[in-house]
Amino acid sequence: MANSANNEQQVPSAAERRAHIEALRERKRTEAEAIGVDAEYISSFVERFYGKIRKDELLGPIFAERIGDWAKHLDRMKGFWRSVLHASGEFAGNPMIKHIAIPGLEERHFAHWLQLFYATLREEEPQTEATQEVANRARMIADSLLTGIATQRKGLAGARAGEKLPKL
Repeated sequence: MANSANNEQQVPSAAERRAHIEALRERKRTEAEAIGVDAEYISSFVERFYGKIRKDELLGPIFAERIGDWAKHLDRMKGFWRSVLHASGEFAGNPMIKHIAIPGLEERHFAHWLQLFYATLREEEPQTEATQEVANRARMIADSLLTGIATQRKGLAGARAGEKLPKL
């Protein structure tokens, strides 16, 4: 019988785990920046996208009802997208809870949100790959939020709620 001590894996220290996480974040940021998705690009598309949202007939009133300080919201959304696209780890929050709390939010809202998002991405496309990557992440997020809302309302019957959302 083999010695069980030889089969045990050594647990990394807190410093080693932090270094590993930082290396992963750096790799993700570097990969994103290589296709043009840098912090400036993220800031620009967030500003332009929410500018459209604020003027939009369907989505504008939903946001206006909930956001009093747009500068603060935009900073938060820039941090969110840097966390998503660069793995920056700077966003803390629970978007699911926020979206579940909005009465009447349904597929048509998310589909329209995605169409505005895709149009915004195409306006300043650093590379096709960048647009596709950001669009894919946005669609996954929209699908997840819509599915969470539908599951909350309908139980497991809502588990495939986002499958019809538009793709880029």
